[in-house]
Amino acid sequence: MKFAFILGNFALILFVLTVGTGIVWCLDKFVFSRQRRAAADKALAEFDARVAKLTADGVKMEQGKRAELEANLLRQPTWIEYSGSFFPVIAMVFFLRSFLFEPFKIPSGSMMPTLLIGDLILVNKFTYGIRLPVINKKVIDLNQPQRGDVMVFKYPLDPTVDYIKRVVGIPGDKVEYKNKRLSINGKPLQYEQLPDFLDQISYSKQLNENLTGVSHRILNDETRPAFVSDPMNFPYRQNCSYDSEGFTCVVPEGHYFMMGDNRDNSADGRIWGFVPDENIVGKAFFVWMNFGDVKRIGSFH
Repeated sequence: MKFAFILGNFALILFVLTVGTGIVWCLDKFVFSRQRRAAADKALAEFDARVAKLTADGVKMEQGKRAELEANLLRQPTWIEYSGSFFPVIAMVFFLRSFLFEPFKIPSGSMMPTLLIGDLILVNKFTYGIRLPVINKKVIDLNQPQRGDVMVFKYPLDPTVDYIKRVVGIPGDKVEYKNKRLSINGKPLQYEQLPDFLDQISYSKQLNENLTGVSHRILNDETRPAFVSDPMNFPYRQNCSYDSEGFTCVVPEGHYFMMGDNRDNSADGRIWGFVPDENIVGKAFFVWMNFGDVKRIGSFH
């Protein structure tokens, strides 16, 4: 396992920390604490015997010495104290992040106008089934990704990198993108022209796209061509055909076709292919903060 992969896999780091601190906590609770207690009882018995002898000789002992000695003997070593303190916190974070919700930060503009750079989002980890952390193996099947879902997944070319795109095609779908308009299984999607979208310094053509019942906004750059430039030689590449107007792909079983809402500024399935089910992380559903614009807080679709 490459060191870079370990550093890039926060779930693995969290798992190792949880296991490590958990082992220390268990050893201290069931082994080390008992050893300290036994050693303390022995030392206190010797202390009591000395005190009794000195008292018999008429020597008066200072009050509180016994309690101080006992506290010192039972005190945890610093490394055990810190491990035991961190264990429940790390374990709780690991559980929440692995099975319930995981936070992500949007790093690029590929999902504009739905998601903006700097959006801090929450991803539902159990919508598509319960998966074992680190290895991401599904053990309980619940729901399947649907067209229109905004989904986080492991980038097929580098599983240490998380990507976020919209599900456009599910297994068995025929996805066509011709002259910047989508068709699913031979049925063209419905589009509605919206006011142009201002992205800081430039305007983009904005449309409302109805993706088989899920309405959402997309952006088109009229200065960019419709064809796909330099698609990779990805798995199931034979399921796709490309021409000057765009592409056509048939989604293989166990895979999904993803596209960004910022259609002309998104490196997505058009270039690197399909996302296998085992790469799924979860469904994005809520912006919980954007420090540049708190009005961004809320759900999206």
